[in-house]
Amino acid sequence: MKFILIISAFLCVLSCKNDKGKQNINEEKSSESTIEAKKDSLIFPEEKHFKTIKQITFGGDNAEAYWSFDDKQLVFQSNNKNWGLNCDQMFIINNGDTFNDSKPKMISTGKGRTTCAYFLPDNKHFVYASTHLVDENCPEVPLRKNGKYVWPVYDSFDIFVADLDGNITDQLTNETGYDAEATVSPKGDKIVFTSTRSGDLELYTMNIDGSDVKQITNELGYDGGAFFSPDGSKLIFRSSRPKTEEAIKAYKELLANGLVEPTEMELYICNADGSDMRQLTNLGNANWSPFFHPSGKKILFSSNFEAERGFPFNLYMIDLDGKNLERVTHSETFDAFPVFSNDGKYLAFSSNRNNGGGRDTNLFIAEWVD
Repeated sequence: MKFILIISAFLCVLSCKNDKGKQNINEEKSSESTIEAKKDSLIFPEEKHFKTIKQITFGGDNAEAYWSFDDKQLVFQSNNKNWGLNCDQMFIINNGDTFNDSKPKMISTGKGRTTCAYFLPDNKHFVYASTHLVDENCPEVPLRKNGKYVWPVYDSFDIFVADLDGNITDQLTNETGYDAEATVSPKGDKIVFTSTRSGDLELYTMNIDGSDVKQITNELGYDGGAFFSPDGSKLIFRSSRPKTEEAIKAYKELLANGLVEPTEMELYICNADGSDMRQLTNLGNANWSPFFHPSGKKILFSSNFEAERGFPFNLYMIDLDGKNLERVTHSETFDAFPVFSNDGKYLAFSSNRNNGGGRDTNLFIAEWVD
């Protein structure tokens, strides 16, 4: 789900794996939906689940747009240099707004690096992670370590609560190490997040006031980017769990340096308390940024498992039992971070489409058709 700072590099360096599972993709097309989709130049003809689509941003890297509980606003992160940014900060927009020649309201401090904002149930506050307590400057962004493509896991990240004017009203974590990737249950009672407080990258839940912290995962590997199901009973997340002695050694060495290698990730699902843990995908390559379909019976996610050069990334949908894999988008570059509105009518996502052949990643909102 996270780490917009490396999207462009992600497209260029991910390794190619096999096409396992490719034969299971549901390629059925609705001719009626396809004809309607052709009316919108931002929609590829095969994208039958998009009735309409609207581009929201027009430059920089913009991602992880999450809806307020009343669907009236979205919060997202951007590093758009035209907005005077050196690294990711948080912005708020009204549903329906676009920002071609204007700048949305920044609601983070403007200090350090931020990631993973999410509205709280009152629609007046949000949670997000920031490094500003340790250093007000943007931290360094390593993209390769010993020839490997990597993500930084900054131990200076902590999770904060702020109001919509950017005033920090609470700090939810103060443990040593990485605390980030917080999302809120649709029930409004729990937050799930990723932390290294145990020495490994594990999932935890807590109440929305930061109390009653519980560890959810406990297997070696990076567990992150988790989201609750619509009824709050389940969690879906990405994981890179090394199995061989060589892979385990490499993982531990990278983590000791505040890094992870995200080129091999699969999706896992469990109950909100961590019980009934199981692997959902076994596709190879990087499967990530999962989000529940409004029905609670399917998962939408981004993957490059079909890619021959590490990209493109497209959106796919799969049942909770791992069956009926269906390709949703048909980009030749990058589609990721899909998030349904709470009423299930719209899908916000990030894409490289319509960027003039450059590397800008922009926000789009599509009207969803099942």
